[in-house]
Amino acid sequence: MKKIALIINPVAGMGGRVGLKGSDGQEIQKKARSLGAAPEAQNRALLALKEFSSINSVEIWTAPGEMGETCAKKAGFSPRVIGSIKEGHTRAADTINIAKELQEAGVDLLLFAGGDGTARNIYDAIGSNVPVLGIPAGVKIHSAVYAINPRSAGKAALRFLTGKSTTFREFEVMDIDEDLYREGRVQAKLYGYLKIPESRHYIQNVKSGGYSEKEAVTGMAAEITENMEENILYIIGPGTTTRSVMERLGLPNTLIGVDAVRNKQVVANDVSEKQLFSILGNNKAKIVITAIGGQGHIFGRGNQQISPRIIRSVGKENIMVIASKDKLISLNQSPLLVDTGDVDLDRELSGYTRVITGFEDYVPCRISY
Repeated sequence: MKKIALIINPVAGMGGRVGLKGSDGQEIQKKARSLGAAPEAQNRALLALKEFSSINSVEIWTAPGEMGETCAKKAGFSPRVIGSIKEGHTRAADTINIAKELQEAGVDLLLFAGGDGTARNIYDAIGSNVPVLGIPAGVKIHSAVYAINPRSAGKAALRFLTGKSTTFREFEVMDIDEDLYREGRVQAKLYGYLKIPESRHYIQNVKSGGYSEKEAVTGMAAEITENMEENILYIIGPGTTTRSVMERLGLPNTLIGVDAVRNKQVVANDVSEKQLFSILGNNKAKIVITAIGGQGHIFGRGNQQISPRIIRSVGKENIMVIASKDKLISLNQSPLLVDTGDVDLDRELSGYTRVITGFEDYVPCRISY
């Protein structure tokens, strides 16, 4: 009988769709709720648990209520619950304290749902003493301890439970300063390493830096701007590569946010999901996004403002991916990834797409989920 632990950060990812670039801190969480943000971490954890809910030789140990118990029961488990929390007012200290208790209980694998801040909490609590696996639920996920999506986390856990994954490796826990991030400055820091089951097919890479060849970036920006159609709304995703499009147009832009442009003029900068959906309305639109270097995600990492309902409204055929060939080579032939939070949409987006790599220069790339 394997003991699988589960910790959910119930507020992870709440700041994404409302454009807050993170969920760390009580004030940011309060602001996110005031803007209409809804918790999503439990739903993402549930997708992971369902991948191994049919296994009889597993016992779930978890935190009370919204930090794990509720989700485990929905997945069909009868969990062992430890620790105590104040429902609706959980903090990083709760994650740390419960992780320590789970370590003392002798769990075999700790699953946790959150973002980089949650990974730091787990590291602070147990270091590399217990194997762990992250279920991606946060806004910013630079750390290499997370699966590429919730279902992949469940599949990796299943490999561990069935004895197909028996070795472990230590991977980076990274985080950035959210205050600087909101100012458009990305300052990532290595905090330590967590031990995860060896299952590279399901685990994302650590995010690499934003360097790309100047000529390629200039060419990609020219390809987009010179072919912009009149009266079409262009939704420009975050990143240094997409920023080049705004710079070529001479427009103010948001490095780590989402901007909206029509007729080569700004409609709105740094929009939330709700604002963007309102601007979009029934208008024709295109989405311009790039892949995260070293990871390959095009949706679900830092651009949650471009939500499933917006993607569906715009249409798969109107998604434009731009990325330098160097960035694509850094993926080591791995596919581009989508993790929108809507499994059906992820499935619809999978397949092959044309990636703009320069002026009148394209390569076909596979998208997976």
